[in-house]
Amino acid sequence: SAKPVERMFCLRGAWAIILPVLCIALLVVLALWLLRRFIEGPFYRGENRIDGKVVIVTGCNTGIGKETVLELARRGAKIYMACRDPARCEAARIEIIDRTQNQQLFNRSLDLGSLESVRNFVARFKTEETRLDLLVNNAGIMACPRSLTADGYEQQFGVNHLGHFLLTNLLLDRLKQASPSRIVVVSSAAHLFGKINREDLMSERNYGKFFGAYSQSKLANILFTRKLSQLLQGTGVTVNCCHPGVVRTELNRHFVAPGWVKSCIQTLALYFMKSPSAGAQTSLRLALDPSLESCSGDYYSDSMRFPLVPWARNMETADWLWRESEKLVGLPP
Repeated sequence: SAKPVERMFCLRGAWAIILPVLCIALLVVLALWLLRRFIEGPFYRGENRIDGKVVIVTGCNTGIGKETVLELARRGAKIYMACRDPARCEAARIEIIDRTQNQQLFNRSLDLGSLESVRNFVARFKTEETRLDLLVNNAGIMACPRSLTADGYEQQFGVNHLGHFLLTNLLLDRLKQASPSRIVVVSSAAHLFGKINREDLMSERNYGKFFGAYSQSKLANILFTRKLSQLLQGTGVTVNCCHPGVVRTELNRHFVAPGWVKSCIQTLALYFMKSPSAGAQTSLRLALDPSLESCSGDYYSDSMRFPLVPWARNMETADWLWRESEKLVGLPP
């Protein structure tokens, strides 16, 4: 007769329940960890330093901008922190100095919603520096109720595009002086929904907070990058733009919803949105990676170059927007 099969491993009692539950829990934790790593994206691991390089970062008292300044300060840069709120900028500056021991950080007032403020910032900077190695156009607002800048322009278009357009143009001489130098423009995947509305650029007839004005301003960032890249050919100054990802920052401060909805979103954001540090990584790669020194006019996300949709690489629209922006900010053609 056949011998009975020996049972080498048999769970009895409570262990028959506990062990499978533990295994499932471990698998869930591992899956969440892998998902988190995927959401965070790659980090820039290059060890190159930029001691003494002169840098301007806009909108850097919090969020992605602050993390960008923190990493650039660790690498030895001399950084001008260009912020609308001097008090908050000073608090961030002191914290970053304490964490990096880099004393070369300077608090400077810049309101991108005021063309006069932009001009004043540049005038002061030019009395202090003869060169600019890196400009990071990071500041931005998103999906706010319709309002106007100090110059009477729609707020999102004015701050996200026009303010940076004027700032960059006024600093081009210092960037060329420091060649090879770089410009980094923080845009957004929201440009996919954008359209440059030539008949209603300031959204006077029809205002959509996100899919209208915000998306248009982020598309404008990309068209500006593309056109500027053409104009800078042969100068040694490069310009690239990026989507930082969906990041836990104050950018969504104008989001309107019941309190319980906001609480749920804040909880989910801890797991399904990037940290500010992760959100800064694509900007940092564009600012630091030696392999990108000659790359210009491109769009990046998660530190990788991405192709652009046809309306984001339409040079006829880019040319029109450039000419119109010159008129709006008072630059000669």
